[in-house]
Amino acid sequence: MPRVWQVPVQDPTRVRDVRVAAEEAAARAGLDEQRTSAVSLVATELATNLLKHAQAGEVLIDVVDPPVPREGRPGRAVQITATDHGPGIADVAGAMRDGYSSAHSLGAGLGTCRRLSDDFGLHSVPGRGTVAVARIGSAAGRPDHGEDAPGDPGVHAGGVNIPYAGANFSGDAWAWVRSGDRTTLMLADGLGHGSEAARASTAAVEELRRWARLSPAEVLRKLHTALAGTRGAAVAVAQLDTWAGRLRFAGIGNVSARLREGDRWRSLLSKPGIVGVHRPHTVREDEVPWTAGSLLILHTDGLPSRWTPPPDTGEPPADPAVTAAVAVRDAASSARPVRDDTAVAVLAPVPSERP
Repeated sequence: MPRVWQVPVQDPTRVRDVRVAAEEAAARAGLDEQRTSAVSLVATELATNLLKHAQAGEVLIDVVDPPVPREGRPGRAVQITATDHGPGIADVAGAMRDGYSSAHSLGAGLGTCRRLSDDFGLHSVPGRGTVAVARIGSAAGRPDHGEDAPGDPGVHAGGVNIPYAGANFSGDAWAWVRSGDRTTLMLADGLGHGSEAARASTAAVEELRRWARLSPAEVLRKLHTALAGTRGAAVAVAQLDTWAGRLRFAGIGNVSARLREGDRWRSLLSKPGIVGVHRPHTVREDEVPWTAGSLLILHTDGLPSRWTPPPDTGEPPADPAVTAAVAVRDAASSARPVRDDTAVAVLAPVPSERP
């Protein structure tokens, strides 16, 4: 089930809680001693920086799929996400250099965090706060970021998952799989929340891995059978054919989908129903072009159904998990209490030049 560690960091005692959570996640991901030490250090640095430069914030720790999938079952990585509403960083590039420190930045620890991580992303806007995301997997599964990386599909995905009321397990789950030129991203929202909702969304993830070659509508049919006997789930499935440059989408239930087309956002519609409980007789598939400027965001109802991504979402080209974390942080409001798990998954083109 999608175990998530959510640690509010409001005083120094919570830094230890973050470190312990990170080490538990590393054990769950099957990391060796060296990689577990890296996870522990990165988590400690990010939590300490929240207190030092933003006075408070939150750390989310999860075990996730890699941002670029390989054929078959992917390796797993620990993802550490630190968010705050602090003063932000005026010079992000400078803050990433070793030895850089400022009263208005996260300080010198960022260079170490980036070096130890397989993937490290940062988003910061003065006056709005900072989001940092680090992923660390097994040494054998570390990604090849070279220009000639074999089998690179030209897109990457990422997400964040926040359990309701600080629970151990989220009833939401996201995953993506690859089969040839097809990459398929799925977001499932188990009915309700808690362990039974998590059981339904986990079943959806496991079934998706078996049927990567099928179209979104066909995947939903398979999921409906697999989720019988569970509470059921709302599920959205998006599949990109990178060779043809076409995105196909199908969904059942209230998982929302937003696709960026040029300077506007388009909603991709799901059919009413609950996968595993009540599936509509016909499942509609939308097929739309996918370009170098496209960006797809899937989110569960922890975010408002009418939420629209702001114009600067994903700009400059960012790690998809960073984009997802910024969306969750900025959509949160004390005037709109969250009553369910919240998950956001993002599919984006890989920038032509990577750092």
